Amino acid sequence: MTTFRVLGMTCSHCVGFVTEELETLPGVESVRVDLPTGMVALVTDRPVDPTAIRTAVEAAGYEVEG
Repeated sequence: MTTFRVLGMTCSHCVGFVTEELETLPGVESVRVDLPTGMVALVTDRPVDPTAIRTAVEAAGYEVEG
């Protein structure tokens, strides 16, 4: 499992956009987002490149913390 914080999400639509982009990454089996904290957990069947994660989140219009 990979966890990270996404900045800028304020509603369920934001969660949907981020989830949709992350689900397209190879190896991602599920995405769990906790809106109040901005924490995202990816369940994967293999390691996922952190740059690909950041790119997917940015494509949704948000930013990975750090």
